[in-house]
Amino acid sequence: MISERLTQVREEISKAEKKSGRTSGSVKLIAVSKNFEKEILLEAIQAGCSVFGENRIQEAKEKIEVLGRENIEWHFIGHLQKNKVKFIYELFDLIHSIDSFELGQTIHNGAQSRGMVIPALVQVNIASEGSKSGVEPAYLEELLKNLSQLSGLRIQGLMSVPPLADTPEKSRRYFAQLRELQDQMIRSDIENIELNELSMGMSGDYKIAIEEGATFVRVGSSIFGQRTN
Repeated sequence: MISERLTQVREEISKAEKKSGRTSGSVKLIAVSKNFEKEILLEAIQAGCSVFGENRIQEAKEKIEVLGRENIEWHFIGHLQKNKVKFIYELFDLIHSIDSFELGQTIHNGAQSRGMVIPALVQVNIASEGSKSGVEPAYLEELLKNLSQLSGLRIQGLMSVPPLADTPEKSRRYFAQLRELQDQMIRSDIENIELNELSMGMSGDYKIAIEEGATFVRVGSSIFGQRTN
């Protein structure tokens, strides 16, 4: 069943790439595996899935210890608390959710002491929702300039989660806004900041996100089915 769902999602990604004139393979699929057991992830791996997104450190740690990191990428896509940063260095290939200079500095400090550079995205609170993490769009440039001074971080792009919507099309304007912000920040030409990646779009709206420029889509239920917890 997971194999069939994965094939369907990949076909939809390919169609969306083609529809929007994107190069085939320009969008990377992240299977959002939070709350799913290791056995289910193993089934996905056997079906060809190689990138997983987790949002809880301890849960991810337990999975990675069993499933390993060989030929598998693990992305942290949830809110990262500063007291949990010490666990990320040996676990994750990309952090999607830098939302403050303080968090970036904490990651940088740990990376420097380990002789590492941590790839990361900056999370933008694109609709300025009080319930969500992320930097306000108006303060994004200031944050990027500050983060650019941290040699233990390599900022590669932006991430956002739009407001809940009853139709995928209603998310389009938020995806477009994030892409426009990306364009603005690229024009600002901030030293040591790369903005090649846009992480946006989930099971309900990833096709719209691709049309608006997503390079990562975070898809869970369309691959694994509905969560039971």
